[in-house]
Amino acid sequence: MKLEDRMSRSIKQRASLVVLRSDFAKMGSDSQVGRVLARFVAEGKLVRVSKGAFAKTRINKFTGKPTPAGTLEMIAAELFRKLNISVEPSSLVSEYNSGRSTQIPMGATVSTGRRRISRKVTVGNTTLTYEKTSRRA
Repeated sequence: MKLEDRMSRSIKQRASLVVLRSDFAKMGSDSQVGRVLARFVAEGKLVRVSKGAFAKTRINKFTGKPTPAGTLEMIAAELFRKLNISVEPSSLVSEYNSGRSTQIPMGATVSTGRRRISRKVTVGNTTLTYEKTSRRA
């Protein structure tokens, strides 16, 4: 069985939306895995979300073109969970959820606490932004 077939089957059997490049490290060399992932992106089976991170796609019923299978917030939450990075909702989302504000937050922003994160996460034209909270006593 070819590497492409094994990777395709592995992606289809996963329940998660996000697929990391490191998930396929045992299947082949870095260059082989990279070529197959690039082919999957070109064919529309996957979409690149961040460096070494890809999201599954589905066919949009209006345009007929492949689109990410989830929203930026869903994909980012799953990506950070897989990378063991703890993030929380931004202060605006927290205020809206607690009822202190009636303004609906429009941008995708997460709070990283005191941790500095520079990973760029993009789905379509939307990029995730980070909010760093510094609490000094």
